[in-house]
Amino acid sequence: MAEINLTQAEADALIAREKRRIDDERWNYPGLGGSISIPLVSLDKREKFLLDISRGKIDLLKGSYQNRSRQVIVLVRVDFGGQPHRNPDDKEIPSPHLHIYREGYGDKWATLIPADRFSNISDSWQTLEDFMIFCNIIEPPLIDRGLF
Repeated sequence: MAEINLTQAEADALIAREKRRIDDERWNYPGLGGSISIPLVSLDKREKFLLDISRGKIDLLKGSYQNRSRQVIVLVRVDFGGQPHRNPDDKEIPSPHLHIYREGYGDKWATLIPADRFSNISDSWQTLEDFMIFCNIIEPPLIDRGLF
């Protein structure tokens, strides 16, 4: 079984590692209440990753994008259109917010979305593109936008 706890250096290295799609399969952006998990791989093919895309059931503007490693470790996640997040120090972070793996806490800490890295958080498609760049997905999966 994969090690669930990473050191901060290991997590940072996985986040920084360049990732690519594994093939040319086309994926449909999920409809309301839907989700997909798209496999990715490091350039040297030594590490496998997943890109998860989830949408809210009722609210068109609610969803999350996350990048996982070793099947279960959330490295980075952006949540949008939902409720605020309460960090372990009891500080409340409004939505949208960004989770980045933190040693000893996993994805339990959230921060504000960095405006210099996410150009238009109100646009779900642009946010997905910015998220993939943020996660160093240099050859993104082929995702059909659909009607959104």
